[in-house]
Amino acid sequence: MRTSHIAIIGAPLDLGAGRRGVDMGPSAMRVANLNGRLASLGYEVEDLGNIAVEQPESLPAGPERSRYLPHITQTCARLARLVEKAAGQGRAPLVLGGDHSVAVGTVSGMSRHFRKRKQALGLIWIDAHADMNTPDTSPSGNVHGMPLSCCIGMGPRELTHIGGYAPKVDPRNVALVGVREVDILEKPHVRESGVRAFTMRDIDERGLRAIMVDAIQIASAGTEAFHLSLDMDSVDPQEAPGEGTPVRGGITYREAHLAMELICDSGLMASIEVVEVNPVIDEANRTANLAVELVMSAMGKRIL
Repeated sequence: MRTSHIAIIGAPLDLGAGRRGVDMGPSAMRVANLNGRLASLGYEVEDLGNIAVEQPESLPAGPERSRYLPHITQTCARLARLVEKAAGQGRAPLVLGGDHSVAVGTVSGMSRHFRKRKQALGLIWIDAHADMNTPDTSPSGNVHGMPLSCCIGMGPRELTHIGGYAPKVDPRNVALVGVREVDILEKPHVRESGVRAFTMRDIDERGLRAIMVDAIQIASAGTEAFHLSLDMDSVDPQEAPGEGTPVRGGITYREAHLAMELICDSGLMASIEVVEVNPVIDEANRTANLAVELVMSAMGKRIL
């Protein structure tokens, strides 16, 4: 990381997902000794706890095409303020999800941090899904399928304009890696947005190292630094059974570590979030343990 200080922020939001359980992801990663393992690398770690999140049982779901949108917006705005404050104090935000809709808050906070300094933020999004639906194209109405579109200014205005402006990231500085399941109406968004998408076929044909070199170049071209958004469903469910939305044929255990190691080598990562860890369907906390291992590789742990 570019700083020796890390601020851990839990965002136990599961209003954006169709399956319950990812709200326990932050606890699962802490149980896997995230804080202690980061400290062993020499970082000064401050755990800011969890932001307040509403529970779906106490709320109306709202519009079918964007379920719980007002409450997700409130949570993301709250998270954005905390992330921006931590970054402004020289600490690298490490956000623990929750479903992937929390990324709108993280990216908004980091974008505002750099915008104040007249600098730009890049984005590497590692995910099995494109997350580029809008309420008009989403087959489920689950907002965790929309956060990347929101970050580039295409989603619901409530989310795209957190902080008063959009987009938070120039699509030309966004690399989407590991995608293998895209909704029919979502595909034109990916193709026409300016985001560079690297599918699992690209990884199969070219190898993950070449893909990550390109992704880092895209996210760092003309930017000060980039944010890493890591959805654990990017990893094959054989290695990470406790994923929010599992899809077969994902990144392998070693490929996932290589991606993190290459990101670390770049020296350009300013913040990171890990999302969609679902202990309810996990096996003995395997997925949370892997998530912590990957964070460690992204933060500088080496074999030798």
